[in-house]
This record gives sequence, C-alpha cells and structure tokens, in this order.
Amino acid sequence: MVITAVVAGLGVAGEDTDDTFTIPGSESQRALDTLNRVYPAAGGTNAQIVFTAPAGERVTAQKYQAGIAATLKEAAAAPQVAGVLSPEQTRAVSKDGRAALAQVQYTVSNADLEDGSLDSLEDTIAAAEKAGLVVSVGGQAYNSTGVDISAKEGVGVVIALVILVITFGSLLAAGMPVLTAVIGVVVGAGGLLLVSHLTAISSTALTLTVMLGLAVGIDYTLFILSRHRDQLNAGMTPEDSAARAIGTSGSAVAFAALTVIIAMVGLSVVGIPFLTVMGLAGAGGVASAALVALTLLPALLGFAGERLRSKPKKTSGPGDPAEPKPKPTLGARWVRTVTRIPALTVVLVTAGLLVVAWPARDLHLALPDNGSAAKSTTQRETYDTITKEFGPGLNGPLLLLLNTGGAEALSAQELTGQLDTVRQALAATKGVALASAAQQLNPEYALMTVVPTTGSGDEATSDLVKALRAKESSVRSGTGISYQVTGQTAVNVDVSQKLSDSLLTFAIVVVGLCLLILLLVFRSLVVPVKATVGFLLSVAAAFGAVVVVFQWGWAADFIGVTKTGPVVSFLPIILMAVLFGLAMDYEVFVVSSIHEEYAHGGDARRAVLQGSPLAFRVVTAAALIMVAVFAGFVTMQDAIVKPIAFALAFGVLVDAFLIRMTFVPAVLMWVGQGGWWLPRWLQKILPNVDIEGRDLPKPATRP
Repeated sequence: MVITAVVAGLGVAGEDTDDTFTIPGSESQRALDTLNRVYPAAGGTNAQIVFTAPAGERVTAQKYQAGIAATLKEAAAAPQVAGVLSPEQTRAVSKDGRAALAQVQYTVSNADLEDGSLDSLEDTIAAAEKAGLVVSVGGQAYNSTGVDISAKEGVGVVIALVILVITFGSLLAAGMPVLTAVIGVVVGAGGLLLVSHLTAISSTALTLTVMLGLAVGIDYTLFILSRHRDQLNAGMTPEDSAARAIGTSGSAVAFAALTVIIAMVGLSVVGIPFLTVMGLAGAGGVASAALVALTLLPALLGFAGERLRSKPKKTSGPGDPAEPKPKPTLGARWVRTVTRIPALTVVLVTAGLLVVAWPARDLHLALPDNGSAAKSTTQRETYDTITKEFGPGLNGPLLLLLNTGGAEALSAQELTGQLDTVRQALAATKGVALASAAQQLNPEYALMTVVPTTGSGDEATSDLVKALRAKESSVRSGTGISYQVTGQTAVNVDVSQKLSDSLLTFAIVVVGLCLLILLLVFRSLVVPVKATVGFLLSVAAAFGAVVVVFQWGWAADFIGVTKTGPVVSFLPIILMAVLFGLAMDYEVFVVSSIHEEYAHGGDARRAVLQGSPLAFRVVTAAALIMVAVFAGFVTMQDAIVKPIAFALAFGVLVDAFLIRMTFVPAVLMWVGQGGWWLPRWLQKILPNVDIEGRDLPKPATRP
C-alpha cells in the first residue's frame, strides 16, 4: 500500500532536486541576497564560452570573427539568458592571442535553470566550430548539475546477494534481505522525491539515502534472519522463532537504527541547509529500512515457514564409527589467535591504524568545482582551457558588492575616482591577479570583480577572501565605501569554514553519545570507552585513506579519480555521523554475544572465546555487504559522492574487522572481569535497557 502510494505520487508529481549551496547569515550570502534585490540580473548564474584557435593562430583573426559573432548572437537568444559579454567586453584574450572568453549571464540561479537551457547554449557553438575554432562551454551554471544513479551502482547489490547465498546456503533466505532493502529504498527515496516539491532536496541527499538505505536495509534483515534460522535449527517453531528474533535481534536493529538516525539528524546543528537536508534524508532512508525490517520481514518469515529451516545433517547409525569432533570455526580460530596475547594485539592494531591515519594531518577541505568533473565533459574542458590560458583564478572569481552610500564624493567624477582608489587598494592585495573597474548598479551600490591567482579550492584563495574582508575597515575609513566579498567561490569558502568550525563540536557530541548509549546498554565502563576509542581509530584511518587516494593520488586512477586535490568539505562530518551508527551496530552484536555468555557462566575471558565467534559469521557477512554497496557508489563520477562512498567503505572495513572482531575481543580478554565493572552508585541510577531479550520468557523447542 505504501509503495503504491509513493510510486503513484511520483508518477503525478515527478521530481524536483536542487543542488545549490547556501549558508544563511554569512557575509557572502547576505551580499548575494542584496545583489538579487538591487540588480537581479547579476544575481543569476553564468556560463563561459571559450574560443580556441589552432596552434600558431590568433582567435582575433578576421576569418574567425563571423563565427564568434554568430555564436554569441545565438547565445543571447538562448532560453533564460539575460545577456552576453563578448571577448572584447570581458577583455579576456590570452597573452598569445590564441584563446578568448565570452560570458553568458542567466536571469535565474542554477536551481531554477530549465532542463534544456544548457543544451540550447551548447547548440550555439556550431557556427564558431564551423569557422575552425575549438569551442567549449562551462562555468558556474554547470556546477552541481545533479547526480545520476546508474546500473553500475547496482553491482554492490549483486555482490551482496552472492555473499548472502554463501552465508545462508539458501536462495530463499538470501533473497529476503535484498527484497526488503529494495522496498525500503523505494519507500524512502520515493518519499524524499515527493518532499522535493515542498522544500529544496539535493540529488546528493537522494544518493546518500539510496546508498544508506541499501546498506543498512540488507544488514538489518540479515541480523534478524540469521537469528531466526539459528533458532529454527535449535528446534523452535517458525512462529515462536520469528517473534523471538524480533524481540532480540529486532530490538538491537531498532537500537542501531536509532543511533544512526540521531547522528544524521544531528547534522542540522551545523546550520547549513544543504547539510541539514542530507542528514534528514539519510535519517529517513535508515528509518524506512528499519521499519521494513521490523514489519514486513516478520510477515515474510511467516510465509516461508519451515522452508527456512536448514536441512538436517546425516548422523551416524548404530554400527557406524563415531563422528569426528567438529573442527573449530574460522571465527573461533581467529578469536583465539588475537586473544592469545591480547596486549600485543591491542598495541599492533592501535599502532597500525595510527600509521594509516597519519596522512590525515594533510586533509584539505573545499567544495568541488568543474575541475572535478569527468574529463570528457564540456565543463571540464572549459575549466582546463581557462586554467591553461588565463590562470586558475578566472574559474572562480570573487565578486565585491560595494556600498557607495557613505562615500564623501561630491560628484560622479569624484565617486569614480574613489572607486578606482578602492580598486587599486584591492589589486595590491597578495593573491590578486586582477581587480576590474567597478560597475555602478544604482546610486547606492557598485559591483567589482576580483580574480585570484589561485583556484577556488586552493587554501591561498581562502586566505585571500579573509584578507580582503580584513582590509574592508581601512578602505571604508579612507573612502567611505564599504564592501562585502561574495560570489560562488566566497560562498564555498564560507561553507568550508563553517563546517571546519563545527567539526570539533560535532565530534564531541558523537563521542559523548557513544559513551552514554553503550553505558546504558551494557552497564560497564570499559565497554563504552573501548568502543569509543575504536570508533575514533576507524574514523581517523578513513580520513588518512581519503588523503592518500584523493589528495596524494595513490591508486586514484584505479577508482577513477579525475582530479586530485581538496576533499569535499562535509565529508568528515558525514563520515563521523554514518560510521558512528554503523560502528555501534557491530559493537552491539559482538559485545552482546560476549555478554550473554558472561551472564550464563560468569567467566569473562571464557565468555570472549565462546561469545565472539557466535557473532563472527553474521558481522563478517554484514560488513562485506555494506562495503560492497558503498564500493558500488565509488564508481560514480561525482566529486561529492565518490570520496564519501570510499571513506564509508574503508571505514566499515576497518571498523568491522580490525576493531570489532580484533580490537574488542583483545581488550575484553586483557581486562578480564574488569570489563563488566560498574560502580554501585551508577548501577542504581542507570535505567535498565534490554536490547538482548534477557527478560523474554524461555523459548519452547520441539524435538
């Protein structure tokens, strides 16, 4: 019923995504809002047309002028175009005269561009190409053109299905997690697309919802289904087993989903609408996956009935020789190995992950531009040509909105002189390649373009924005003219700064939440501290791996990284939020198995040896599935999704195998009984949180 309603709604309303970055309250955003009010044409997005002559020739040659003029005339008549500035007007001709740049100004922002507007602009270059020029179209209008999910991202689901078949040895059982995950994604992503007609939803948020929904949807069903089959094989009836699986593993799934949801919703405290939407969208995808696992799955278990019970193995007859003693499982052998000298294991894992995390010191954050687009795209060709012929700064110019209302000039000529004084002062700033003459918009405001010597994602450009803002007070005191630094590059700098400032606070909140949740669940001091340390090691290692691949370029070609450089600004905060929830997920399943054995026997070290292997098979399968799903999204040619998917895949791999299945058993073996110690005064005030089903009645089994 829910799926039908969502699909029907999408069929009627369609989708409406918006990939615009905004940061309310920042100087750049306030200036853009003022610019849109006083001069709407300048507030719209823009595109660039680059004309390049053959080697040894000049683009200004007479034989090329007719083709350029025809292209610019057609561009001026293209949909939503407010005006076109020719190379003569922009004065953007390369030093050797081989390349020239024209500017196309739109009446609307990127979000309001119609589907065919950019295609129509690209069609106008035919005349210039016919004249013998190489022409490409790019610019701000091509930034964040949306993320398209293709069949390649589905490879991870196919790999997940193979892992499930190996894990369960049954196609029926293997198909259930995939089916429920797909249903959860359809409901979650479909609902998100419907909401996009009411508020701005980015295509990146949609991709994150699909990615998380598939990964956790498969895992949540896997945990419950695995418990159900173990209970069936122990002799329980299908009805009792399904109910008990929901009461035990289902409770843990609900807890795990809640931790992810809380962490994702916590992204809204940063105060950036784009990130808030991503957090809420991801939380919605996880909630949808959990609800499907907790409601639809029990019904599917009821339909499957006895068919999910494993076939009994052949037993020896009266005259047959005695069966050999069963060999220890791989999980049991692994746990015995890593706990033989637990202190050594803890030191080796910690030291190894710190080495992997060491490159994270060089982590540089910025928002992507067209330089991160695929090399075959027209916007990337334009970006590279401009960088080569005019310098990287022209790909990300700064706009200065000048308020001339307080100027002391008595005449228009004197005002022009003071504006030129401002221009000269700004042009002398370190990192400025060019400061254009100011354009008077109305009696109160003027607009000036400042071209940096470095690209929009370079740290030097960020420093330049800060330097220009710091110089504003001295310029205002000398001329009476105040200004604000804005433009897409300045917005990106403000977003990155806001995220950097919020990262430590968010990390403290996540770590505190980790300590509190595990303290409540396991009523132990060592367990939450150990889990938190492990989580921080996983996150740090993932940061280090991202720097090595996406900034240093190691193995970059292998995963299709088109350009090395700064990493998308909100990767750290997204990674911490998602990996926190997933790490708590694995922590609960591993430690609850150990705790259950400890509660029955009372021997802490023996509980580690007997309890850890019980979770090994399920956690291993769950982690491999999640890595496969995330790795499928690494194939996307998107500068935002690719590093996030890579970081999540690497982080899950490290957290599941090195932390939860190695570090955790070693620590608990090392501390022994101390692992479950809790002061009496704390025992009295903490509520009893049961996610292991300890208070459920004993199950009835059949022979």
